[in-house]
Amino acid sequence: MSDKEIELIVPGMGSDHCAGIVRKALERDSNVRSVQTYIARHRVLVTVPDSVSGETLKARVEGAGYDVTSVSDDDDGEAGEQAYVKRARRNLWLAMVPTVLIMILMMPHMFWQPIPGYLAIIAVLAFPVVFIAGASTHRSAWRSAKSLSPNMDVLISMGSLPPYFIGLVGFVFPMTSFIEMAATIMAFHLLGRYLEDRAKGRASSAIQKLLTLGAKTARVERDGDEVEVAVDELAPGDVMIVRPGEKIPTDGEILDGNSHLDESIATGESVPVEKSSGDTVIGATINKEGRLRVRATKVGKETFLSQVIKLVEEAQSSRVPVQELADRITGRFVPVVIAAALLSFLVWLFFAEALTPILHWGETFLPWVNPDQSPLLLAVLAAIAVLVISCPCALGLATPTALMVGSGMGAERGVLLRSGSAIQTLRHVRVVVLDKTGTITKGEPELTDVQAFEGFDEDRLLAAAAGVEAGSEHPLAQAIVDGARDRGVEKPEARDFKSITARGMQASVDGETVLVGSRRLMQEKNVDLPGHADSDMQALEKTGRTAMLVSIGGRAAGIVAVADTVKEDSKRAIEALHGLGIRTVMVTGDNERTAQHVGKQVGIDEIQAGVLPDGKVEAIRELQSRYGDRVAMVGDGINDAPALKQANVGIAIGAGADIAIEAADVTLVRGELSAAVEAIRLSRATFAKIVQNLFWAFFYNIVAIPIAAVGLLHPMIGVIAMTLSSLSVVGNSMLLKWTRLGLGKRAD
Repeated sequence: MSDKEIELIVPGMGSDHCAGIVRKALERDSNVRSVQTYIARHRVLVTVPDSVSGETLKARVEGAGYDVTSVSDDDDGEAGEQAYVKRARRNLWLAMVPTVLIMILMMPHMFWQPIPGYLAIIAVLAFPVVFIAGASTHRSAWRSAKSLSPNMDVLISMGSLPPYFIGLVGFVFPMTSFIEMAATIMAFHLLGRYLEDRAKGRASSAIQKLLTLGAKTARVERDGDEVEVAVDELAPGDVMIVRPGEKIPTDGEILDGNSHLDESIATGESVPVEKSSGDTVIGATINKEGRLRVRATKVGKETFLSQVIKLVEEAQSSRVPVQELADRITGRFVPVVIAAALLSFLVWLFFAEALTPILHWGETFLPWVNPDQSPLLLAVLAAIAVLVISCPCALGLATPTALMVGSGMGAERGVLLRSGSAIQTLRHVRVVVLDKTGTITKGEPELTDVQAFEGFDEDRLLAAAAGVEAGSEHPLAQAIVDGARDRGVEKPEARDFKSITARGMQASVDGETVLVGSRRLMQEKNVDLPGHADSDMQALEKTGRTAMLVSIGGRAAGIVAVADTVKEDSKRAIEALHGLGIRTVMVTGDNERTAQHVGKQVGIDEIQAGVLPDGKVEAIRELQSRYGDRVAMVGDGINDAPALKQANVGIAIGAGADIAIEAADVTLVRGELSAAVEAIRLSRATFAKIVQNLFWAFFYNIVAIPIAAVGLLHPMIGVIAMTLSSLSVVGNSMLLKWTRLGLGKRAD
């Protein structure tokens, strides 16, 4: 029997604690293969056999206390979530309008003139607040309590229902009304939830932006005509027509045309990239000028944009090791709070006289403290205050909100952090191991030197060499051809191409025989070299270049040299790593001479050359024995995948091999080493926010609960403070967006 994925939209799942309850509820079903929770978008992705229905899963989640607004076998749950937000806004208005009226009536009734029928009026006004707008809260509380996994709604329900019913006693027995308190607690709870969702929506805006970036339609060739189709209908192999100013509909390869593409959504780089026939393109990037014919290579969930969204969601919903302590506390928090509230009630009921000196002290600076109230009233106030002030929402929001903002910032800059554990580990890194080819260097040869001998000029020399090498598919030959084009040197027509194995190339250019190759080729063809030719060759080879001699018409014309050049930002990036207190080690399979030259160019601390793929793993292990679990590896090739896995944090250059990206914890879409610096700075800034959030959330509860228990905190003040604490955690996480991550400034 095959498996399928079912997506549930659970809008009330807004924190790690809530997600944990949902996961446990689903995992109790033996048919459930796996559960993935995505807090940022309130999604739960469940893998089950084909025989299991979505309604069965929905019932399990609702049994744990959480409403499910959408069940689907695809990823389209946006309508359900939007309907939930609209309902939440409607309930907020339904709660706030009567509550404001109650507050307006309460003030003159308490301080100036009693209002006839006041209790009946506020009982009627509070009813829709507590029982209609608050229905989902009570339903969630009942379900979660019944399943023995009480959630935070239990505290709100216990803080609003008893005061309402106690207040009704006033119809038969004269006593202070608590109905105002019940309405206020529920109204502020709903307001806090709504503001929280809005703030979290802004915090996770990176995903929403990514979802809106893709093109909606594509123009494809069908039976000789251009037909406009929805992007969802594209299939691999379809040929798309992309005009200037349009988005590339999906990932593909250019068949015809030249243009510059704005790839900033993928790489964070604002400068458009030149593209021509044979180049790959990314869906949702923008074609700036030329008309392009593009063959679709990846569609749907396989596209780059879909993979980025998946990675960001995984990062935002992952668990940071430091959060485990908070999870253990919040998992036991609700029963402990209920016990504390009950204890407060009993202590005040039987020992009020012993505690009233505290109230006499508090009334001097707290206007809501009244020591003259009855023991029963003081007991009720203390118990309800403990319930509402203790709601551990801030603890549950501490990690996910920081991860939402941090991973979203990374995605916008082309730095994809795949997990919370990688964020925590990356901040501790003290050694970064770097592959050379494709990481520090560009990974493809470029023409670096053109040195003409006496009787020839550089343009003639380069033109002849390019004409000959145009007949070869070798990367070094292509580098010479591209170099000539970039320098504006026209490539002449060449005939009679001949490849001479392990020596070079020969062709006829403008009626003259041109040779491009090694010293041995020149000797075999009896070409006399000037005395300085060998020393010139050696000087170039000592700097890691591949030097080739050129002869025209039987005479030595000069030397062309090709090398894998260092990326423009590599030196600055390595300097920035040193500025962060990080040691750099280059481990490469290249020869010692080339490795030393490149290492000195960019300022590497330690160089290990001639290392095979399995040797790279051993090199990582040896560094881990020296520096502990603080070693990161940056690489891009298939041969780097084992080392990326062995390192404590693997960082893959996004332009590299898919297997290297899969093996890594962090992917640098931009393909520049400076992005690794940004990843480290982002991890430090994100983790710092997580720690700050956890500290203030713990501090808030540790301080607030005793204050409430001794009667110094009015329940209505408590619910406002609880709401503000949650919003402060979200707001503190939002401050991450002001962190500068570029090479110009440290972010630790």
